[in-house]
Amino acid sequence: QVQLRESGGGLVQAGGSLRLTCTASGRTFSSLTMGWFRQAPEKEREFVGASARNTGIAYLADSVKGRFAISRDNAKNAVYLQMNSLKPEDTAVYYCGVRVGPVTTFSGDFGSWGQGTQVTVSS
Repeated sequence: QVQLRESGGGLVQAGGSLRLTCTASGRTFSSLTMGWFRQAPEKEREFVGASARNTGIAYLADSVKGRFAISRDNAKNAVYLQMNSLKPEDTAVYYCGVRVGPVTTFSGDFGSWGQGTQVTVSS
């Protein structure tokens, strides 16, 4: 059973940056696809990006390409979401999830969700 914990959220002005961290325990981390999703109030959980198992290749949603980046450190069982040029519409609770399989953008394919970390971007 993988356990995930997100950290690094906060309040930032538009144009600012934050770095989110998701740490995992309980399984060989490099064999897991790690996904970042976000959920704003009254909206569905949406795909932000993912780091592919084994290769670590990063995939990003079109809405964040050029602003966000994903990286992972298998030695630390951690995946990171670097968020730059933040916009008010990026405000949401950010979650990481794990998948034993290739990257998908569907939240239902991921599990072991962490508790989430709030990101608030003021205008």
